[in-house]
Amino acid sequence: MGVIPGYQNLHLIYNSTHSLVYRGQREDNHQPVILKILKPDYPQPHEIARYKQEYEIGRSVSIDGVVKAYSLEKYRNTIVMVLEDFGGQSLKILLNERKFNLREVLTLAIRITEILGEIHNSNVIHKDINPSNIVFNPETGQLKIIDFGIATVLSCENPTIKNPNALEGTLAYMSPEQTGRMNHSLDYRTDFYSLGVTFYELLTNQLPFTTKDAMELLHCHLAQQPVPPDQIKSESGNKSRENCPKAVADIVLKLMAKTAEERYQSAWGIKADLEACLTQLQTNGEIISFPLARHDLANKVQVFQKLYGREQEIKALLIAFERVSQGQSEMMLVSGYSGIGKSSLVAEVHKPITQKQGYFISGKFDQYQRNIPYSALVNAFSSLVRQLLTETTAQLSKWREQLLVALGANGQVIIDVIPEVELIIGVQPTVTKLGPAESQNRFKLVFQNFMRVFCQREHPLVIFLDDLQWVDSATLKLMELVITDEDTQYLLLIGAYRDNEVNETHPLIITLERIRSQVVALGKRSLNQITLLPLSLEHITQLIADTLHSDTELVKPLAELVVSKTEGNPFFVNQFLHSLYQENLLIFTPPQSGSQGGWQWNIAQIEAVDITDNVVELMISKLKKLPVITQQVLQLAACVGNSFDLNTLSIIHEKSASETFQYLVEGVLSGLIITTSEPEFT
Repeated sequence: MGVIPGYQNLHLIYNSTHSLVYRGQREDNHQPVILKILKPDYPQPHEIARYKQEYEIGRSVSIDGVVKAYSLEKYRNTIVMVLEDFGGQSLKILLNERKFNLREVLTLAIRITEILGEIHNSNVIHKDINPSNIVFNPETGQLKIIDFGIATVLSCENPTIKNPNALEGTLAYMSPEQTGRMNHSLDYRTDFYSLGVTFYELLTNQLPFTTKDAMELLHCHLAQQPVPPDQIKSESGNKSRENCPKAVADIVLKLMAKTAEERYQSAWGIKADLEACLTQLQTNGEIISFPLARHDLANKVQVFQKLYGREQEIKALLIAFERVSQGQSEMMLVSGYSGIGKSSLVAEVHKPITQKQGYFISGKFDQYQRNIPYSALVNAFSSLVRQLLTETTAQLSKWREQLLVALGANGQVIIDVIPEVELIIGVQPTVTKLGPAESQNRFKLVFQNFMRVFCQREHPLVIFLDDLQWVDSATLKLMELVITDEDTQYLLLIGAYRDNEVNETHPLIITLERIRSQVVALGKRSLNQITLLPLSLEHITQLIADTLHSDTELVKPLAELVVSKTEGNPFFVNQFLHSLYQENLLIFTPPQSGSQGGWQWNIAQIEAVDITDNVVELMISKLKKLPVITQQVLQLAACVGNSFDLNTLSIIHEKSASETFQYLVEGVLSGLIITTSEPEFT
């Protein structure tokens, strides 16, 4: 590395795929600093954006436990971030040099938890908590968290499904929901899972899941339970119970629960239990198990994301996927009123798909784009091709061979609608021009061959098409061809539609009846239906009790009021509860000496406030509470469609992407638009 003007005594301390990290000094005042430099000579825009984000968050978060960001400077064709150097080393490096005793681990764990709680209070989700990003100076006792490159300042995200090698974060420490393969959005509790993995490693000197295969590791996070830390055997073959008491192991396992709702809900609750362990150890020399999370309460409403009252429907969907993974092809229809939970139900199939190493792709029809044929299918397969492009060269070579065989001389037919395919199979010869009817028939046959490439025993394919009430006629014909084709195997086509917006004469219903009759004639069981109904009082009572960490009998009057207002519609229930919180009708009382704290409400006050029982009116009222400029930007976004990316919107808005994003933040915080882990919104 050449000399960086203004700095001296540089020596390399870390070398990663994307960056080089040096320790050095400022020439003018000899202040110790850390220099983090982007590795590529000509970094991509998204890499520069990530560095700038890390710098901005480091500058904005004024926390003693977060490494300070001093400046961002140009160096040749890349950039250098200048950071605080307090003489520490990462816990990853320290773990390779020594083993921490139990007292040290608990002391470190308490401090890490304190800092993470402060980060969350600043509305920042780190998303990459692991020993490499926790720096400790054993001489001074200072500990700080670093690397906010993929952190988010939003309250939640909806991660997208990606190839495991292309996921944001460190896969060995990644929460199930951060993989994009869980029916959960991502919030601050993703950091608690990573924290649990970090504590596990500090206690046992090993990771909970040791496989090197990325897809297998992903499945472990989703479905496998780790060996409890107190059951890990030492090198001598004896259990290390004296080093990791069961009470400490239980804290770690609670942090590593598969769903965010089963984990701790606050850093305060984690810290309280860790301090109880340390106090016992210092006082008695041992740690006796005790009830966990007694002081654990979130101070904001987090509506539970698990599905209530849908056990039979989930079972039917999973059984259908099991049939498909055995070689069948099948279509499953999910119908119900808007907001009833159709998309949430379908997302339950993510786990078994990952276990079978299959592919899940989805597309959504748009009310105002019905004139665009195959729009949802094309979007779905475009996302699949982008997943493939992140795979290894050897895997891409196999896909290229299979696609070229399947498409023959008609590769350009697919490239015309999914341009990314050309990046896999290369430039293809021009196809013969045909009449409209012949061209459509050719497209159907070529697309069918294209789709079959991905429907294999090694990786079944699940296609989810949402909002079929707005489907175009060309897609309906292709659906009929695919489902009635006896040669197509290992395919589950899931279609969701609002049954209150279709009748017997709707093209979708007519097509489904035709498919059903053909299926009966063929003697194949390949078309099934799930109809979702509103939630019962029992299920809404349980949902509210879980959300407010309260007793079902105590919340029952509130649940009855919610049912009367929402008629059991899950989306409306969620929005209604958030409205009560925003209107200060649900009030959190923090724990105090002699009091556990909790959520308080007054039924008479809620009934006296004019909160509409119409979900559309409720959403409109939420929109009207946004700043005028945010409403104007959302109007532009609505013109793009039901999802939009920031770059496209900024062009329409005629402002920079960063300025446009600032106008969207209020919409995101209110839950009216949802971010993915990419610069895209829905």
